[in-house]
Amino acid sequence: MAVDYVVIVVYLAGMLAMGWWGMRRAKSKSEFLVAGRRLGPAMYSGTMAAIVLGGASTIGGVGLGYQYGLSGAWMVVTIGLGLLALSVFFSARIARLKVYTVSEMLDLRYGGRAGVISGVVMWAYTLMLAVTSTIAYATIFDVLFDVNRTLAIILGGSIVVAYSTLGGMWSITLTDMVQFVVKTIGVLLLLLPIAVVKAGGFSEMKAQLPTSYFDPLGVGGETIFTYVLIYTFGMLIGQDIWQRVFTAGSDRTAKWGGTIAGTYCLVYAVAGAVIGTAAKVLYPKLGSPDDAFATIVKDELPMGVRGLVLAAALAAVMSTSSGALIACATVANNDIWSRLRGVIRKPEGEGEGEHDEVKGNRAFILAMGVAVILIAIALNDVVEALTVAYNLLVGGLLVPILGGLLWKRGTAQGALAAVAVGGLAVVGLMAAYGILANEPVYYGLPASLAVYVAVSLATRPTDEAILTAWRERLAGRAPEPRSEPAVPAHQ
Repeated sequence: MAVDYVVIVVYLAGMLAMGWWGMRRAKSKSEFLVAGRRLGPAMYSGTMAAIVLGGASTIGGVGLGYQYGLSGAWMVVTIGLGLLALSVFFSARIARLKVYTVSEMLDLRYGGRAGVISGVVMWAYTLMLAVTSTIAYATIFDVLFDVNRTLAIILGGSIVVAYSTLGGMWSITLTDMVQFVVKTIGVLLLLLPIAVVKAGGFSEMKAQLPTSYFDPLGVGGETIFTYVLIYTFGMLIGQDIWQRVFTAGSDRTAKWGGTIAGTYCLVYAVAGAVIGTAAKVLYPKLGSPDDAFATIVKDELPMGVRGLVLAAALAAVMSTSSGALIACATVANNDIWSRLRGVIRKPEGEGEGEHDEVKGNRAFILAMGVAVILIAIALNDVVEALTVAYNLLVGGLLVPILGGLLWKRGTAQGALAAVAVGGLAVVGLMAAYGILANEPVYYGLPASLAVYVAVSLATRPTDEAILTAWRERLAGRAPEPRSEPAVPAHQ
Protein backbone atom coordinates (compact mmCIF):
# COMPACT_ATOMS: atom_id res chain seq x y z
CA MET A 1 0.00 0.00 0.00
CA ALA A 2 3.01 2.33 0.27
CA VAL A 3 2.78 3.38 -3.39
CA ASP A 4 -0.96 3.94 -3.01
CA TYR A 5 -0.33 6.19 -0.02
CA VAL A 6 2.18 8.24 -2.01
CA VAL A 7 -0.32 8.69 -4.86
CA ILE A 8 -3.03 9.91 -2.47
CA VAL A 9 -0.73 12.21 -0.49
CA VAL A 10 0.62 13.81 -3.68
CA TYR A 11 -2.94 14.27 -4.92
CA LEU A 12 -4.11 15.93 -1.70
CA ALA A 13 -1.02 18.17 -1.59
CA GLY A 14 -1.78 19.22 -5.17
CA MET A 15 -5.30 20.22 -4.18
CA LEU A 16 -3.96 22.51 -1.46
CA ALA A 17 -1.36 23.99 -3.81
CA MET A 18 -4.06 24.87 -6.32
CA GLY A 19 -6.03 26.51 -3.53
CA TRP A 20 -3.05 28.73 -2.80
CA TRP A 21 -2.59 29.53 -6.49
CA GLY A 22 -6.28 30.32 -6.86
CA MET A 23 -6.07 32.79 -3.97
CA ARG A 24 -3.71 34.93 -6.05
CA ARG A 25 -6.30 35.20 -8.83
CA ALA A 26 -9.44 35.81 -6.76
CA LYS A 27 -9.18 39.58 -6.30
CA SER A 28 -12.81 40.56 -6.87
CA LYS A 29 -16.23 39.23 -5.96
CA SER A 30 -16.72 38.03 -9.53
CA GLU A 31 -13.38 36.20 -9.58
CA PHE A 32 -14.00 34.65 -6.17
CA LEU A 33 -17.60 33.48 -6.68
CA VAL A 34 -17.85 32.75 -10.43
CA ALA A 35 -14.22 32.63 -11.69
CA GLY A 36 -14.62 35.97 -13.46
CA ARG A 37 -17.36 34.57 -15.74
CA ARG A 38 -14.70 33.65 -18.32
CA LEU A 39 -14.18 29.91 -18.51
CA GLY A 40 -13.69 28.44 -21.98
CA PRO A 41 -15.32 25.25 -23.29
CA ALA A 42 -12.69 22.73 -22.16
CA MET A 43 -12.44 23.90 -18.58
CA TYR A 44 -16.18 24.56 -18.30
CA SER A 45 -17.08 21.05 -19.53
CA GLY A 46 -14.63 19.34 -17.21
CA THR A 47 -15.58 21.26 -14.11
CA MET A 48 -19.32 20.93 -14.76
CA ALA A 49 -18.98 17.17 -15.14
CA ALA A 50 -16.87 17.05 -11.98
CA ILE A 51 -19.42 18.78 -9.76
CA VAL A 52 -22.44 16.73 -10.82
CA LEU A 53 -20.61 13.39 -10.61
CA GLY A 54 -19.83 13.14 -6.91
CA GLY A 55 -19.57 10.38 -4.36
CA ALA A 56 -23.22 9.37 -4.84
CA SER A 57 -22.68 8.99 -8.58
CA THR A 58 -19.44 7.04 -8.15
CA ILE A 59 -19.72 4.94 -4.99
CA GLY A 60 -23.53 4.99 -5.05
CA GLY A 61 -23.71 4.34 -8.79
CA VAL A 62 -21.52 1.24 -8.45
CA GLY A 63 -23.67 0.17 -5.49
CA LEU A 64 -26.85 0.44 -7.57
CA GLY A 65 -25.18 -1.62 -10.29
CA TYR A 66 -24.33 -4.24 -7.67
CA GLN A 67 -27.94 -4.29 -6.47
CA TYR A 68 -29.88 -4.01 -9.77
CA GLY A 69 -27.43 -4.58 -12.61
CA LEU A 70 -27.33 -2.35 -15.69
CA SER A 71 -30.57 -0.58 -14.72
CA GLY A 72 -28.69 0.77 -11.70
CA ALA A 73 -27.34 3.38 -14.12
CA TRP A 74 -30.66 5.25 -14.09
CA MET A 75 -29.88 7.51 -11.14
CA VAL A 76 -26.79 8.95 -12.82
CA VAL A 77 -28.49 8.89 -16.23
CA THR A 78 -31.24 11.20 -14.91
CA ILE A 79 -28.54 13.53 -13.57
CA GLY A 80 -26.99 13.63 -17.04
CA LEU A 81 -30.39 14.22 -18.67
CA GLY A 82 -31.02 17.12 -16.28
CA LEU A 83 -27.68 18.67 -17.17
CA LEU A 84 -28.40 18.23 -20.88
CA ALA A 85 -31.82 19.89 -20.52
CA LEU A 86 -30.33 22.77 -18.52
CA SER A 87 -27.53 23.28 -21.05
CA VAL A 88 -29.63 23.12 -24.21
CA PHE A 89 -32.71 25.07 -23.09
CA PHE A 90 -31.72 27.42 -20.25
CA SER A 91 -27.98 27.84 -19.67
CA ALA A 92 -27.34 30.62 -22.19
CA ARG A 93 -30.11 32.78 -20.75
CA ILE A 94 -29.01 32.02 -17.19
CA ALA A 95 -25.41 32.99 -17.95
CA ARG A 96 -26.51 36.31 -19.48
CA LEU A 97 -28.29 37.35 -16.28
CA LYS A 98 -24.91 38.13 -14.64
CA VAL A 99 -26.15 37.27 -11.14
CA TYR A 100 -24.57 35.17 -8.39
CA THR A 101 -27.50 33.18 -6.96
CA VAL A 102 -30.83 31.66 -7.98
CA SER A 103 -32.59 33.97 -5.53
CA GLU A 104 -31.13 37.02 -7.27
CA MET A 105 -32.66 35.71 -10.49
CA LEU A 106 -36.05 35.45 -8.77
CA ASP A 107 -35.71 39.01 -7.47
CA LEU A 108 -34.94 40.29 -10.97
CA ARG A 109 -37.86 38.44 -12.52
CA TYR A 110 -40.51 39.15 -9.89
CA GLY A 111 -39.42 42.55 -8.60
CA GLY A 112 -37.39 41.90 -5.47
CA ARG A 113 -40.00 40.14 -3.32
CA ALA A 114 -39.42 36.43 -3.93
CA GLY A 115 -35.77 35.91 -3.05
CA VAL A 116 -35.59 35.69 0.73
CA ILE A 117 -37.68 32.59 1.34
CA SER A 118 -36.16 30.87 -1.72
CA GLY A 119 -32.71 31.66 -0.31
CA VAL A 120 -33.51 29.80 2.92
CA VAL A 121 -34.74 26.73 0.99
CA MET A 122 -31.70 26.79 -1.32
CA TRP A 123 -29.34 27.20 1.63
CA ALA A 124 -30.82 24.12 3.34
CA TYR A 125 -30.40 22.11 0.14
CA THR A 126 -26.77 23.12 -0.48
CA LEU A 127 -25.89 22.60 3.20
CA MET A 128 -27.22 19.03 3.18
CA LEU A 129 -25.52 18.34 -0.14
CA ALA A 130 -22.19 19.47 1.32
CA VAL A 131 -22.78 17.41 4.49
CA THR A 132 -23.58 14.19 2.64
CA SER A 133 -20.54 14.63 0.39
CA THR A 134 -18.33 15.22 3.41
CA ILE A 135 -19.57 12.07 5.14
CA ALA A 136 -18.42 10.06 2.12
CA TYR A 137 -14.79 10.76 3.10
CA ALA A 138 -15.25 8.30 5.95
CA THR A 139 -15.68 5.39 3.51
CA ILE A 140 -12.69 6.31 1.35
CA PHE A 141 -10.23 7.14 4.12
CA ASP A 142 -11.24 4.00 5.97
CA VAL A 143 -10.08 1.97 2.96
CA LEU A 144 -6.95 4.09 2.55
CA PHE A 145 -5.65 4.58 6.05
CA ASP A 146 -7.93 2.55 8.33
CA VAL A 147 -8.83 5.65 10.36
CA ASN A 148 -12.02 6.17 12.35
CA ARG A 149 -15.04 7.96 10.93
CA THR A 150 -14.61 11.27 12.73
CA LEU A 151 -10.95 11.66 11.81
CA ALA A 152 -11.70 10.77 8.19
CA ILE A 153 -14.42 13.44 7.96
CA ILE A 154 -12.17 16.05 9.57
CA LEU A 155 -9.24 15.19 7.28
CA GLY A 156 -11.18 15.20 4.01
CA GLY A 157 -13.43 18.10 4.97
CA SER A 158 -10.54 20.29 6.12
CA ILE A 159 -8.71 19.95 2.80
CA VAL A 160 -11.82 20.99 0.84
CA VAL A 161 -12.55 23.88 3.21
CA ALA A 162 -8.93 25.03 2.97
CA TYR A 163 -8.64 25.28 -0.80
CA SER A 164 -12.22 26.59 -1.20
CA THR A 165 -11.65 29.33 1.37
CA LEU A 166 -8.32 30.36 -0.12
CA GLY A 167 -9.26 30.84 -3.75
CA GLY A 168 -13.03 30.49 -4.01
CA MET A 169 -14.32 29.45 -7.42
CA TRP A 170 -10.92 29.78 -9.08
CA SER A 171 -9.40 27.21 -6.72
CA ILE A 172 -12.45 24.97 -7.02
CA THR A 173 -12.36 25.23 -10.82
CA LEU A 174 -8.69 24.28 -11.01
CA THR A 175 -9.05 21.39 -8.58
CA ASP A 176 -12.23 20.19 -10.31
CA MET A 177 -10.43 20.07 -13.65
CA VAL A 178 -7.75 17.85 -12.13
CA GLN A 179 -10.44 15.78 -10.44
CA PHE A 180 -12.23 15.34 -13.77
CA VAL A 181 -9.06 13.96 -15.36
CA VAL A 182 -8.37 11.69 -12.37
CA LYS A 183 -11.95 10.35 -12.41
CA THR A 184 -11.81 9.69 -16.14
CA ILE A 185 -8.56 7.75 -15.89
CA GLY A 186 -9.35 6.00 -12.62
CA VAL A 187 -12.96 4.94 -13.23
CA LEU A 188 -13.45 4.79 -17.00
CA LEU A 189 -10.01 3.77 -18.27
CA LEU A 190 -8.78 1.59 -15.39
CA LEU A 191 -11.47 0.27 -13.05
CA LEU A 192 -14.10 -0.43 -15.72
CA PRO A 193 -12.03 -2.74 -17.97
CA ILE A 194 -10.24 -4.40 -15.05
CA ALA A 195 -13.54 -5.17 -13.28
CA VAL A 196 -15.06 -6.70 -16.43
CA VAL A 197 -11.96 -8.82 -17.09
CA LYS A 198 -11.78 -10.00 -13.46
CA ALA A 199 -15.45 -11.02 -13.63
CA GLY A 200 -14.73 -13.17 -16.70
CA GLY A 201 -16.13 -10.83 -19.34
CA PHE A 202 -19.73 -10.05 -20.24
CA SER A 203 -20.54 -13.62 -21.25
CA GLU A 204 -19.53 -14.94 -17.83
CA MET A 205 -21.41 -12.11 -16.09
CA LYS A 206 -24.58 -13.04 -18.00
CA ALA A 207 -24.08 -16.70 -17.11
CA GLN A 208 -23.61 -16.00 -13.39
CA LEU A 209 -26.37 -13.44 -12.80
CA PRO A 210 -30.20 -13.40 -13.19
CA THR A 211 -31.53 -11.97 -16.44
CA SER A 212 -33.02 -9.07 -14.47
CA TYR A 213 -29.47 -7.71 -14.09
CA PHE A 214 -29.40 -7.02 -17.82
CA ASP A 215 -32.92 -5.57 -18.11
CA PRO A 216 -32.63 -1.80 -18.82
CA LEU A 217 -35.81 -1.18 -16.79
CA GLY A 218 -35.09 -3.70 -14.04
CA VAL A 219 -34.88 -1.06 -11.33
CA GLY A 220 -38.60 -0.33 -11.87
CA GLY A 221 -40.59 2.32 -13.70
CA GLU A 222 -41.69 4.10 -10.52
CA THR A 223 -38.10 4.38 -9.31
CA ILE A 224 -36.98 5.81 -12.66
CA PHE A 225 -39.85 8.32 -12.60
CA THR A 226 -38.86 9.40 -9.07
CA TYR A 227 -35.24 9.82 -10.18
CA VAL A 228 -36.43 12.09 -13.00
CA LEU A 229 -38.50 14.24 -10.64
CA ILE A 230 -35.74 14.59 -8.06
CA TYR A 231 -32.48 14.56 -9.99
CA THR A 232 -33.36 15.73 -13.50
CA PHE A 233 -35.46 18.63 -12.21
CA GLY A 234 -33.00 19.21 -9.37
CA MET A 235 -30.24 19.77 -11.95
CA LEU A 236 -32.34 22.53 -13.51
CA ILE A 237 -32.55 24.69 -10.40
CA GLY A 238 -29.75 23.89 -7.92
CA GLN A 239 -27.53 26.79 -6.82
CA ASP A 240 -24.44 24.56 -7.04
CA ILE A 241 -25.18 23.92 -10.74
CA TRP A 242 -26.23 27.47 -11.61
CA GLN A 243 -23.12 28.89 -10.00
CA ARG A 244 -21.08 26.86 -12.50
CA VAL A 245 -23.22 28.13 -15.37
CA PHE A 246 -22.36 31.66 -14.23
CA THR A 247 -18.65 30.87 -14.83
CA ALA A 248 -19.12 30.36 -18.59
CA GLY A 249 -17.28 32.83 -20.78
CA SER A 250 -20.01 32.92 -23.45
CA ASP A 251 -23.47 31.67 -24.37
CA ARG A 252 -21.89 29.07 -26.65
CA THR A 253 -19.67 27.79 -23.86
CA ALA A 254 -22.62 27.46 -21.48
CA LYS A 255 -24.71 25.57 -24.05
CA TRP A 256 -22.23 23.28 -25.76
CA GLY A 257 -19.81 22.87 -22.88
CA GLY A 258 -22.69 21.76 -20.68
CA THR A 259 -23.97 19.43 -23.41
CA ILE A 260 -20.58 17.70 -23.54
CA ALA A 261 -20.59 17.38 -19.74
CA GLY A 262 -24.11 15.92 -19.77
CA THR A 263 -23.13 13.36 -22.40
CA TYR A 264 -20.08 12.41 -20.30
CA CYS A 265 -22.46 11.80 -17.37
CA LEU A 266 -24.39 9.24 -19.43
CA VAL A 267 -21.18 7.34 -20.19
CA TYR A 268 -20.15 7.51 -16.53
CA ALA A 269 -23.58 6.17 -15.50
CA VAL A 270 -23.25 3.06 -17.63
CA ALA A 271 -19.65 2.51 -16.49
CA GLY A 272 -20.67 2.59 -12.82
CA ALA A 273 -23.49 0.11 -13.38
CA VAL A 274 -21.21 -2.28 -15.29
CA ILE A 275 -18.57 -2.10 -12.53
CA GLY A 276 -21.24 -2.85 -9.93
CA THR A 277 -22.54 -5.77 -11.99
CA ALA A 278 -19.01 -7.18 -12.22
CA ALA A 279 -18.63 -6.77 -8.46
CA LYS A 280 -21.80 -8.83 -7.95
CA VAL A 281 -20.17 -11.72 -9.81
CA LEU A 282 -16.95 -11.41 -7.79
CA TYR A 283 -18.55 -10.78 -4.38
CA PRO A 284 -22.13 -12.07 -4.38
CA LYS A 285 -22.70 -11.69 -0.62
CA LEU A 286 -21.47 -8.22 0.39
CA GLY A 287 -23.12 -6.75 3.49
CA SER A 288 -24.10 -3.53 1.68
CA PRO A 289 -24.23 -2.61 -2.03
CA ASP A 290 -22.30 0.57 -1.24
CA ASP A 291 -19.34 -1.60 -0.19
CA ALA A 292 -18.95 -2.84 -3.78
CA PHE A 293 -16.73 0.02 -4.97
CA ALA A 294 -14.26 -0.11 -2.09
CA THR A 295 -14.14 -3.92 -2.09
CA ILE A 296 -13.38 -4.34 -5.78
CA VAL A 297 -10.76 -1.60 -5.66
CA LYS A 298 -9.07 -3.01 -2.56
CA ASP A 299 -9.03 -6.66 -3.64
CA GLU A 300 -8.73 -6.66 -7.43
CA LEU A 301 -6.50 -3.76 -8.46
CA PRO A 302 -2.69 -3.82 -8.47
CA MET A 303 -0.66 -1.49 -6.25
CA GLY A 304 -0.38 2.02 -7.64
CA VAL A 305 -3.47 1.58 -9.82
CA ARG A 306 -5.44 1.06 -6.60
CA GLY A 307 -4.16 4.38 -5.29
CA LEU A 308 -5.13 6.17 -8.49
CA VAL A 309 -8.66 4.71 -8.49
CA LEU A 310 -9.13 5.61 -4.83
CA ALA A 311 -7.89 9.08 -5.71
CA ALA A 312 -10.62 9.10 -8.39
CA ALA A 313 -13.24 8.30 -5.75
CA LEU A 314 -11.78 11.01 -3.53
CA ALA A 315 -11.88 13.41 -6.50
CA ALA A 316 -15.56 12.63 -7.08
CA VAL A 317 -16.43 13.41 -3.48
CA MET A 318 -14.27 16.54 -3.29
CA SER A 319 -15.68 18.07 -6.47
CA THR A 320 -19.27 17.82 -5.25
CA SER A 321 -18.35 18.82 -1.71
CA SER A 322 -16.46 21.96 -2.74
CA GLY A 323 -19.16 23.00 -5.22
CA ALA A 324 -21.89 22.57 -2.64
CA LEU A 325 -19.81 24.41 -0.03
CA ILE A 326 -19.24 27.55 -2.10
CA ALA A 327 -22.91 27.49 -3.18
CA CYS A 328 -24.03 27.21 0.45
CA ALA A 329 -21.76 30.08 1.54
CA THR A 330 -22.79 32.28 -1.41
CA VAL A 331 -26.49 31.86 -0.61
CA ALA A 332 -25.92 32.34 3.14
CA ASN A 333 -23.99 35.57 2.60
CA ASN A 334 -25.70 37.14 -0.41
CA ASP A 335 -29.30 35.97 -0.01
CA ILE A 336 -29.78 35.64 3.75
CA TRP A 337 -27.21 37.45 5.87
CA SER A 338 -26.99 40.65 3.82
CA ARG A 339 -30.79 40.92 3.74
CA LEU A 340 -31.14 40.28 7.46
CA ARG A 341 -28.66 43.05 8.16
CA GLY A 342 -30.42 45.35 5.72
CA VAL A 343 -27.16 46.00 3.91
CA ILE A 344 -27.34 48.13 0.78
CA ARG A 345 -24.73 46.68 -1.52
CA LYS A 346 -22.13 48.99 -2.94
CA PRO A 347 -21.94 49.25 -6.72
CA GLU A 348 -19.85 46.62 -8.44
CA GLY A 349 -16.29 47.65 -9.13
CA GLU A 350 -15.52 49.83 -6.12
CA GLY A 351 -12.06 48.60 -5.20
CA GLU A 352 -12.36 48.55 -1.41
CA GLY A 353 -15.94 47.29 -1.57
CA GLU A 354 -14.91 44.46 -3.84
CA HIS A 355 -12.02 43.59 -1.55
CA ASP A 356 -14.33 43.57 1.45
CA GLU A 357 -16.81 41.35 -0.40
CA VAL A 358 -14.08 38.83 -1.16
CA LYS A 359 -13.11 38.76 2.52
CA GLY A 360 -16.75 38.42 3.55
CA ASN A 361 -17.42 35.55 1.18
CA ARG A 362 -14.18 33.87 2.23
CA ALA A 363 -15.27 34.12 5.88
CA PHE A 364 -18.64 32.57 5.02
CA ILE A 365 -17.01 29.63 3.22
CA LEU A 366 -14.85 29.01 6.28
CA ALA A 367 -17.83 29.27 8.65
CA MET A 368 -20.07 27.06 6.52
CA GLY A 369 -17.22 24.59 6.08
CA VAL A 370 -16.75 24.20 9.82
CA ALA A 371 -20.51 23.79 10.24
CA VAL A 372 -20.61 21.14 7.50
CA ILE A 373 -17.82 19.14 9.16
CA LEU A 374 -19.52 19.28 12.57
CA ILE A 375 -22.92 18.27 11.15
CA ALA A 376 -21.32 15.46 9.15
CA ILE A 377 -19.71 14.08 12.32
CA ALA A 378 -23.01 14.23 14.21
CA LEU A 379 -25.33 13.00 11.45
CA ASN A 380 -25.92 9.32 10.74
CA ASP A 381 -28.81 9.02 8.28
CA VAL A 382 -27.52 11.01 5.33
CA VAL A 383 -30.02 9.54 2.86
CA GLU A 384 -32.95 10.99 4.80
CA ALA A 385 -31.23 14.36 5.16
CA LEU A 386 -30.53 14.62 1.43
CA THR A 387 -34.03 13.44 0.55
CA VAL A 388 -35.53 16.22 2.67
CA ALA A 389 -33.31 18.76 0.92
CA TYR A 390 -34.17 17.57 -2.59
CA ASN A 391 -37.89 17.35 -1.82
CA LEU A 392 -37.90 20.94 -0.56
CA LEU A 393 -35.82 22.11 -3.52
CA VAL A 394 -37.98 20.51 -6.21
CA GLY A 395 -41.33 20.85 -4.44
CA GLY A 396 -40.80 24.47 -3.42
CA LEU A 397 -38.57 26.10 -6.04
CA LEU A 398 -38.92 24.31 -9.37
CA VAL A 399 -42.22 25.93 -10.37
CA PRO A 400 -41.40 29.60 -9.55
CA ILE A 401 -37.95 29.31 -11.18
CA LEU A 402 -39.04 27.64 -14.43
CA GLY A 403 -42.27 29.65 -14.39
CA GLY A 404 -40.25 32.85 -14.24
CA LEU A 405 -38.14 31.76 -17.20
CA LEU A 406 -41.00 30.47 -19.34
CA TRP A 407 -44.24 32.31 -18.40
CA LYS A 408 -44.60 36.08 -18.65
CA ARG A 409 -47.82 36.12 -16.61
CA GLY A 410 -46.22 34.67 -13.46
CA THR A 411 -46.22 37.15 -10.56
CA ALA A 412 -44.33 37.62 -7.30
CA GLN A 413 -47.41 36.66 -5.32
CA GLY A 414 -47.75 33.47 -7.36
CA ALA A 415 -44.07 32.65 -6.84
CA LEU A 416 -44.24 33.17 -3.07
CA ALA A 417 -47.43 31.10 -2.84
CA ALA A 418 -45.82 28.30 -4.87
CA VAL A 419 -42.75 28.21 -2.61
CA ALA A 420 -44.87 28.22 0.55
CA VAL A 421 -47.48 25.69 -0.56
CA GLY A 422 -45.01 23.40 -2.29
CA GLY A 423 -42.62 23.46 0.68
CA LEU A 424 -45.35 22.89 3.26
CA ALA A 425 -46.90 20.14 1.14
CA VAL A 426 -43.69 18.12 0.90
CA VAL A 427 -42.98 18.57 4.61
CA GLY A 428 -46.50 17.46 5.54
CA LEU A 429 -46.42 14.51 3.17
CA MET A 430 -43.00 13.43 4.44
CA ALA A 431 -44.45 13.45 7.95
CA ALA A 432 -47.46 11.42 6.79
CA TYR A 433 -45.84 8.91 4.42
CA GLY A 434 -42.24 8.86 5.64
CA ILE A 435 -39.18 10.80 4.51
CA LEU A 436 -38.13 8.26 1.90
CA ALA A 437 -41.61 7.90 0.37
CA ASN A 438 -42.32 9.01 -3.20
CA GLU A 439 -45.63 10.75 -2.42
CA PRO A 440 -44.16 14.05 -1.11
CA VAL A 441 -42.63 15.06 -4.42
CA TYR A 442 -45.41 13.40 -6.46
CA TYR A 443 -48.09 15.57 -4.84
CA GLY A 444 -46.06 18.57 -3.66
CA LEU A 445 -44.96 19.54 -7.16
CA PRO A 446 -48.48 19.63 -8.69
CA ALA A 447 -49.73 21.57 -5.66
CA SER A 448 -46.99 24.16 -6.18
CA LEU A 449 -47.84 24.44 -9.89
CA ALA A 450 -51.58 24.80 -9.29
CA VAL A 451 -51.11 27.56 -6.72
CA TYR A 452 -48.56 29.38 -8.87
CA VAL A 453 -50.90 29.51 -11.86
CA ALA A 454 -54.02 30.35 -9.83
CA VAL A 455 -52.46 33.10 -7.72
CA SER A 456 -50.60 34.61 -10.69
CA LEU A 457 -53.80 34.84 -12.71
CA ALA A 458 -55.69 36.27 -9.72
CA THR A 459 -53.16 39.07 -9.09
CA ARG A 460 -51.99 42.02 -11.12
CA PRO A 461 -49.40 41.25 -13.82
CA THR A 462 -45.77 42.02 -13.02
CA ASP A 463 -44.94 45.68 -13.65
CA GLU A 464 -43.86 46.22 -17.25
CA ALA A 465 -40.73 48.09 -16.17
CA ILE A 466 -39.60 45.03 -14.21
CA LEU A 467 -40.28 42.74 -17.18
CA THR A 468 -38.45 45.11 -19.54
CA ALA A 469 -35.38 45.11 -17.29
CA TRP A 470 -35.67 41.31 -17.05
CA ARG A 471 -35.77 40.93 -20.83
CA GLU A 472 -32.74 43.18 -21.18
CA ARG A 473 -30.80 40.98 -18.77
CA LEU A 474 -31.92 37.79 -20.51
CA ALA A 475 -30.82 39.22 -23.86
CA GLY A 476 -27.41 40.14 -22.47
CA ARG A 477 -27.92 43.83 -23.08
CA ALA A 478 -27.57 44.89 -19.44
CA PRO A 479 -24.39 46.82 -18.62
CA GLU A 480 -21.45 44.62 -17.70
CA PRO A 481 -20.46 44.96 -14.04
CA ARG A 482 -17.26 47.00 -13.85
CA SER A 483 -15.53 44.21 -11.95
CA GLU A 484 -15.83 41.88 -14.94
CA PRO A 485 -12.43 41.73 -16.66
CA ALA A 486 -12.62 42.15 -20.38
CA VAL A 487 -10.16 39.43 -21.38
CA PRO A 488 -10.43 36.42 -23.68
CA ALA A 489 -11.98 33.23 -22.31
CA HIS A 490 -9.57 30.70 -20.86
CA GLN A 491 -9.53 27.23 -22.29
